Amino acid sequence: MIYLLLSILFNAVLFVIIKLFAKFNIDALQALVVNYFVAFFVGLLFLEVDVVPQEIMNENWFKGSILLGFVFISTFYATTLTSQRNGLSVASVASKMSVIIPITLGVFLYNETLNAIKITGILLALVAVYFTSKKETGEVQKATNLLYPILVFIGAGTIDSSLKYLQTFHVASDKISLFSSITFLCAFFVGLLILLFLSIQGKIKFSGRNILGGIALGLPNYFSLYFLVKMLEAKAFESATLFTIHNIAIVIVSTFVGILFFKEQISIRNAFGIGLALFALYLVTY
Repeated sequence: MIYLLLSILFNAVLFVIIKLFAKFNIDALQALVVNYFVAFFVGLLFLEVDVVPQEIMNENWFKGSILLGFVFISTFYATTLTSQRNGLSVASVASKMSVIIPITLGVFLYNETLNAIKITGILLALVAVYFTSKKETGEVQKATNLLYPILVFIGAGTIDSSLKYLQTFHVASDKISLFSSITFLCAFFVGLLILLFLSIQGKIKFSGRNILGGIALGLPNYFSLYFLVKMLEAKAFESATLFTIHNIAIVIVSTFVGILFFKEQISIRNAFGIGLALFALYLVTY
Protein backbone atom coordinates (compact mmCIF):
# COMPACT_ATOMS: atom_id res chain seq x y z
CA MET A 1 0.00 0.00 0.00
CA ILE A 2 2.88 2.39 0.77
CA TYR A 3 4.19 2.05 -2.80
CA LEU A 4 0.73 2.88 -4.16
CA LEU A 5 0.53 6.02 -2.02
CA LEU A 6 4.07 7.10 -2.98
CA SER A 7 3.34 6.59 -6.68
CA ILE A 8 0.21 8.73 -6.38
CA LEU A 9 2.17 11.38 -4.43
CA PHE A 10 4.96 11.71 -6.99
CA ASN A 11 2.45 11.80 -9.84
CA ALA A 12 0.73 14.70 -8.06
CA VAL A 13 4.10 16.47 -7.77
CA LEU A 14 4.57 15.97 -11.51
CA PHE A 15 1.20 17.64 -12.05
CA VAL A 16 2.30 20.70 -10.05
CA ILE A 17 5.61 21.05 -11.92
CA ILE A 18 4.01 20.66 -15.35
CA LYS A 19 1.37 23.26 -14.42
CA LEU A 20 4.22 25.65 -13.56
CA PHE A 21 5.75 25.19 -17.02
CA ALA A 22 3.12 27.45 -18.55
CA LYS A 23 3.64 30.10 -15.87
CA PHE A 24 7.38 30.28 -16.54
CA ASN A 25 7.05 29.87 -20.32
CA ILE A 26 8.92 26.56 -20.39
CA ASP A 27 8.83 24.45 -23.54
CA ALA A 28 7.38 21.14 -22.37
CA LEU A 29 9.07 18.95 -24.99
CA GLN A 30 12.57 20.29 -24.32
CA ALA A 31 12.04 20.06 -20.55
CA LEU A 32 10.77 16.51 -20.87
CA VAL A 33 13.86 15.37 -22.80
CA VAL A 34 16.13 16.90 -20.14
CA ASN A 35 13.95 15.35 -17.45
CA TYR A 36 14.50 11.86 -18.88
CA PHE A 37 18.27 12.26 -18.65
CA VAL A 38 17.99 13.60 -15.09
CA ALA A 39 15.72 10.69 -14.15
CA PHE A 40 18.29 8.29 -15.63
CA PHE A 41 21.08 9.91 -13.59
CA VAL A 42 19.00 9.84 -10.38
CA GLY A 43 18.33 6.16 -10.98
CA LEU A 44 22.06 5.47 -11.13
CA LEU A 45 22.40 6.86 -7.60
CA PHE A 46 19.87 4.34 -6.28
CA LEU A 47 21.11 1.24 -8.07
CA GLU A 48 21.05 -1.92 -6.00
CA VAL A 49 23.31 -3.91 -8.35
CA ASP A 50 26.58 -3.29 -10.18
CA VAL A 51 26.22 -1.91 -13.69
CA VAL A 52 27.79 -3.96 -16.47
CA PRO A 53 26.80 -2.49 -19.88
CA GLN A 54 27.27 -5.77 -21.73
CA GLU A 55 25.02 -7.58 -19.28
CA ILE A 56 22.30 -4.92 -19.50
CA MET A 57 21.86 -5.61 -23.21
CA ASN A 58 21.35 -9.29 -22.40
CA GLU A 59 18.63 -8.64 -19.82
CA ASN A 60 15.21 -10.02 -20.75
CA TRP A 61 13.64 -6.62 -20.13
CA PHE A 62 16.14 -4.57 -22.21
CA LYS A 63 14.09 -4.64 -25.42
CA GLY A 64 11.03 -3.76 -23.35
CA SER A 65 12.86 -0.70 -22.01
CA ILE A 66 13.61 0.45 -25.55
CA LEU A 67 9.94 0.05 -26.47
CA LEU A 68 8.81 1.91 -23.35
CA GLY A 69 11.28 4.72 -24.00
CA PHE A 70 9.76 5.23 -27.44
CA VAL A 71 6.19 4.97 -26.11
CA PHE A 72 6.92 7.41 -23.23
CA ILE A 73 8.02 10.25 -25.48
CA SER A 74 5.50 9.45 -28.24
CA THR A 75 2.57 9.41 -25.80
CA PHE A 76 3.66 12.71 -24.32
CA TYR A 77 3.90 14.28 -27.77
CA ALA A 78 0.47 12.91 -28.68
CA THR A 79 -0.88 14.29 -25.39
CA THR A 80 0.54 17.72 -26.24
CA LEU A 81 -1.10 17.69 -29.70
CA THR A 82 -4.39 16.50 -28.18
CA SER A 83 -4.32 19.35 -25.65
CA GLN A 84 -3.67 21.89 -28.41
CA ARG A 85 -6.25 20.59 -30.89
CA ASN A 86 -8.97 19.09 -28.71
CA GLY A 87 -8.48 20.61 -25.26
CA LEU A 88 -6.71 19.56 -22.08
CA SER A 89 -9.76 17.72 -20.74
CA VAL A 90 -9.85 15.44 -23.80
CA ALA A 91 -6.17 14.57 -23.30
CA SER A 92 -6.72 13.85 -19.61
CA VAL A 93 -9.77 11.68 -20.16
CA ALA A 94 -8.08 9.74 -23.00
CA SER A 95 -5.05 9.08 -20.81
CA LYS A 96 -6.86 7.94 -17.68
CA MET A 97 -9.53 5.88 -19.45
CA SER A 98 -6.72 3.82 -20.94
CA VAL A 99 -6.84 1.90 -17.65
CA ILE A 100 -9.26 -0.44 -19.42
CA ILE A 101 -6.32 -1.86 -21.45
CA PRO A 102 -4.22 -3.27 -18.56
CA ILE A 103 -7.40 -4.38 -16.79
CA THR A 104 -8.49 -6.42 -19.81
CA LEU A 105 -5.03 -7.91 -20.30
CA GLY A 106 -4.88 -8.79 -16.61
CA VAL A 107 -7.85 -11.11 -17.04
CA PHE A 108 -6.30 -12.90 -20.02
CA LEU A 109 -2.59 -12.92 -19.10
CA TYR A 110 -2.65 -13.34 -15.32
CA ASN A 111 -5.92 -15.26 -14.83
CA GLU A 112 -7.34 -12.46 -12.73
CA THR A 113 -11.03 -12.45 -11.98
CA LEU A 114 -13.67 -9.75 -12.12
CA ASN A 115 -16.95 -9.97 -10.27
CA ALA A 116 -20.05 -7.85 -10.84
CA ILE A 117 -19.17 -5.40 -8.07
CA LYS A 118 -15.65 -4.75 -9.38
CA ILE A 119 -16.89 -4.38 -12.96
CA THR A 120 -19.46 -1.84 -11.77
CA GLY A 121 -16.75 0.02 -9.85
CA ILE A 122 -14.44 0.12 -12.87
CA LEU A 123 -17.19 1.43 -15.15
CA LEU A 124 -18.14 4.09 -12.59
CA ALA A 125 -14.45 5.02 -12.27
CA LEU A 126 -14.26 5.66 -16.02
CA VAL A 127 -17.32 7.89 -15.83
CA ALA A 128 -15.84 9.63 -12.78
CA VAL A 129 -12.59 10.34 -14.63
CA TYR A 130 -14.57 12.08 -17.37
CA PHE A 131 -16.59 14.29 -15.02
CA THR A 132 -13.64 15.12 -12.75
CA SER A 133 -11.31 15.98 -15.63
CA LYS A 134 -13.84 18.04 -17.58
CA LYS A 135 -12.61 21.53 -16.66
CA GLU A 136 -12.73 23.14 -20.08
CA THR A 137 -14.44 22.77 -23.41
CA GLY A 138 -12.65 20.20 -25.51
CA GLU A 139 -14.33 18.92 -28.62
CA VAL A 140 -13.21 16.80 -31.53
CA GLN A 141 -14.19 19.18 -34.29
CA LYS A 142 -12.74 17.19 -37.19
CA ALA A 143 -12.66 13.45 -37.77
CA THR A 144 -8.90 13.66 -38.38
CA ASN A 145 -8.42 15.06 -34.86
CA LEU A 146 -9.70 11.78 -33.43
CA LEU A 147 -6.26 10.34 -34.19
CA TYR A 148 -4.51 12.13 -31.33
CA PRO A 149 -6.85 11.14 -28.46
CA ILE A 150 -6.77 7.57 -29.77
CA LEU A 151 -2.96 7.60 -29.75
CA VAL A 152 -2.96 8.93 -26.17
CA PHE A 153 -5.41 6.20 -25.13
CA ILE A 154 -3.32 3.44 -26.76
CA GLY A 155 0.00 4.88 -25.58
CA ALA A 156 -0.98 5.29 -21.93
CA GLY A 157 -2.57 1.83 -21.89
CA THR A 158 0.55 0.34 -23.49
CA ILE A 159 2.78 1.88 -20.82
CA ASP A 160 0.76 0.46 -17.92
CA SER A 161 0.35 -2.94 -19.58
CA SER A 162 4.03 -3.21 -20.53
CA LEU A 163 5.18 -2.27 -17.04
CA LYS A 164 2.91 -4.91 -15.53
CA TYR A 165 4.10 -7.57 -17.99
CA LEU A 166 7.81 -6.80 -17.59
CA GLN A 167 7.54 -6.63 -13.80
CA THR A 168 5.67 -9.95 -13.67
CA PHE A 169 7.91 -11.97 -15.96
CA HIS A 170 11.28 -10.26 -16.44
CA VAL A 171 12.32 -7.60 -13.89
CA ALA A 172 13.84 -8.97 -10.69
CA SER A 173 13.18 -7.11 -7.44
CA ASP A 174 16.80 -5.98 -7.08
CA LYS A 175 16.89 -4.63 -10.64
CA ILE A 176 13.87 -2.31 -10.55
CA SER A 177 16.16 0.74 -10.20
CA LEU A 178 18.27 -0.40 -13.14
CA PHE A 179 15.21 -1.12 -15.27
CA SER A 180 13.74 2.30 -14.47
CA SER A 181 17.01 4.08 -15.27
CA ILE A 182 17.55 2.33 -18.62
CA THR A 183 13.94 3.00 -19.62
CA PHE A 184 14.41 6.71 -18.98
CA LEU A 185 17.72 6.67 -20.88
CA CYS A 186 15.98 5.14 -23.89
CA ALA A 187 13.26 7.82 -23.68
CA PHE A 188 15.99 10.48 -23.54
CA PHE A 189 17.66 9.26 -26.74
CA VAL A 190 14.35 9.10 -28.60
CA GLY A 191 13.45 12.59 -27.38
CA LEU A 192 16.90 13.89 -28.33
CA LEU A 193 16.42 12.66 -31.89
CA ILE A 194 13.06 14.45 -32.04
CA LEU A 195 14.63 17.70 -30.79
CA LEU A 196 17.45 17.47 -33.31
CA PHE A 197 14.94 16.91 -36.11
CA LEU A 198 12.83 19.90 -35.03
CA SER A 199 15.96 22.02 -34.58
CA ILE A 200 17.13 21.28 -38.13
CA GLN A 201 13.70 22.38 -39.36
CA GLY A 202 14.04 25.57 -37.32
CA LYS A 203 10.87 24.86 -35.33
CA ILE A 204 12.35 25.18 -31.83
CA LYS A 205 14.68 27.50 -29.94
CA PHE A 206 16.68 26.19 -27.00
CA SER A 207 16.53 28.04 -23.69
CA GLY A 208 18.15 27.67 -20.28
CA ARG A 209 14.79 27.79 -18.51
CA ASN A 210 13.77 24.60 -20.30
CA ILE A 211 16.80 22.82 -18.86
CA LEU A 212 15.92 24.01 -15.35
CA GLY A 213 12.35 22.82 -15.85
CA GLY A 214 13.60 19.41 -16.94
CA ILE A 215 15.86 19.14 -13.90
CA ALA A 216 12.96 19.96 -11.58
CA LEU A 217 10.79 17.35 -13.30
CA GLY A 218 13.39 14.57 -13.42
CA LEU A 219 13.54 13.63 -9.73
CA PRO A 220 9.80 13.08 -9.11
CA ASN A 221 9.42 11.48 -12.54
CA TYR A 222 11.98 8.80 -11.69
CA PHE A 223 10.28 7.95 -8.42
CA SER A 224 6.82 7.96 -10.01
CA LEU A 225 7.97 5.11 -12.27
CA TYR A 226 10.06 3.36 -9.59
CA PHE A 227 7.21 3.22 -7.08
CA LEU A 228 4.73 2.23 -9.79
CA VAL A 229 6.84 -0.85 -10.57
CA LYS A 230 7.31 -1.55 -6.85
CA MET A 231 3.54 -1.23 -6.45
CA LEU A 232 2.98 -3.83 -9.15
CA GLU A 233 5.57 -6.10 -7.56
CA ALA A 234 3.86 -5.96 -4.16
CA LYS A 235 0.69 -7.55 -5.64
CA ALA A 236 -1.48 -6.08 -2.90
CA PHE A 237 -4.38 -6.04 -5.38
CA GLU A 238 -5.17 -7.55 -8.75
CA SER A 239 -4.46 -5.42 -11.84
CA ALA A 240 -8.07 -4.34 -12.25
CA THR A 241 -8.27 -3.02 -8.70
CA LEU A 242 -4.75 -1.60 -8.60
CA PHE A 243 -4.83 0.39 -11.84
CA THR A 244 -8.32 1.69 -11.10
CA ILE A 245 -7.27 2.92 -7.65
CA HIS A 246 -4.05 4.38 -9.04
CA ASN A 247 -5.58 6.31 -11.93
CA ILE A 248 -8.66 7.60 -10.16
CA ALA A 249 -6.63 8.66 -7.10
CA ILE A 250 -4.24 10.64 -9.32
CA VAL A 251 -7.20 12.42 -10.92
CA ILE A 252 -8.69 13.27 -7.50
CA VAL A 253 -5.40 14.43 -5.98
CA SER A 254 -4.52 16.47 -9.07
CA THR A 255 -7.95 18.10 -8.97
CA PHE A 256 -7.55 19.13 -5.33
CA VAL A 257 -4.00 20.37 -5.96
CA GLY A 258 -5.35 22.50 -8.79
CA ILE A 259 -8.01 23.95 -6.49
CA LEU A 260 -5.71 24.60 -3.52
CA PHE A 261 -2.57 25.86 -5.24
CA PHE A 262 -3.70 27.13 -8.65
CA LYS A 263 -7.12 28.52 -7.69
CA GLU A 264 -8.87 26.37 -10.27
CA GLN A 265 -12.64 26.46 -10.09
CA ILE A 266 -14.54 23.26 -9.39
CA SER A 267 -17.90 22.91 -11.07
CA ILE A 268 -20.90 20.87 -10.00
CA ARG A 269 -19.88 18.39 -12.69
CA ASN A 270 -16.39 18.09 -11.16
CA ALA A 271 -17.81 17.65 -7.67
CA PHE A 272 -20.11 14.91 -8.94
CA GLY A 273 -17.11 13.22 -10.55
CA ILE A 274 -15.14 13.28 -7.29
CA GLY A 275 -18.04 11.80 -5.34
CA LEU A 276 -18.55 9.13 -7.99
CA ALA A 277 -14.82 8.36 -7.94
CA LEU A 278 -14.85 7.78 -4.18
CA PHE A 279 -17.80 5.43 -4.53
CA ALA A 280 -16.02 3.60 -7.37
CA LEU A 281 -12.92 3.19 -5.20
CA TYR A 282 -15.07 1.63 -2.50
CA LEU A 283 -16.54 -0.85 -4.96
CA VAL A 284 -13.25 -1.99 -6.53
CA THR A 285 -11.68 -2.52 -3.10
CA TYR A 286 -14.83 -4.12 -1.67
